[in-house]
Amino acid sequence: MKLNERSLAFYATCDSPADSAGFLYKRGERHAAYHRRWFVLKGNMLFYFEERESREPVGVIVLEGCTVELCEAAEEFAFAIRFGGAKSRTYVLAAESHAAMEAWVKALSRASFDYMRLVVRELEQQLARAQWSSNAERAPERQPERVLEREPERAPEREPERMLEQEREQEREPERRAPRENGCAVWNIVPDTDPLPRSAVLRRASGCEAEAGPRPPPVPPRCRVSSGEPTGSAAEASAFSRLHERYGSEVARLRREWLERRQGQRP
Repeated sequence: MKLNERSLAFYATCDSPADSAGFLYKRGERHAAYHRRWFVLKGNMLFYFEERESREPVGVIVLEGCTVELCEAAEEFAFAIRFGGAKSRTYVLAAESHAAMEAWVKALSRASFDYMRLVVRELEQQLARAQWSSNAERAPERQPERVLEREPERAPEREPERMLEQEREQEREPERRAPRENGCAVWNIVPDTDPLPRSAVLRRASGCEAEAGPRPPPVPPRCRVSSGEPTGSAAEASAFSRLHERYGSEVARLRREWLERRQGQRP
């Protein structure tokens, strides 16, 4: 950006608000004498006038790449504006009071764009940390709402699995209901009945067992407790003796029939 005396004079005297303004004592460049000047700080530019009512500035100091620090001088409350470089000029200024000196040093130190860039970067970092902490605090509150929203979507997916489990339970239900005795299924648990049909006994006696296939052994009937019936070991012994007599008489009768048929077949 190109600047000329007219544009600088207009910017120095326009109605835009100044960051700081007041009288300071400025030491001359060639002579060590101090002159009282009216200083106006706008942005990173420090204008100084001969008088407060002057229409044009005497000079301007661009506050970029400089440091503001206290210094020892003939005048009290003095401070210096130093620029980097071997041939750079150092401006020595003095305030009228200690409070005015501190205010001017603080204002001039914060006037450069480098300082403003650091401030903006720090504010951005603070804003990012504040947003992160705010999101972290709101996350536990929103978590239950997300769970409630997803539950209706997952319900249809689980319905076929639930129906399949019910069908499997129904298929296994007859197996569970089958009575068992000593770890084996019970075919006949009614007392005083023949546990093996007569036809099966005839097939086994006539040598047809291979065709009919193996048959499970009969299981003694389950004892039932009722009034007037023996209980415990006596009841079991009585049931076993009746079963033994029944099988013995049946086997004897079948043997007699077999012997009679065999004798009748002889010439």
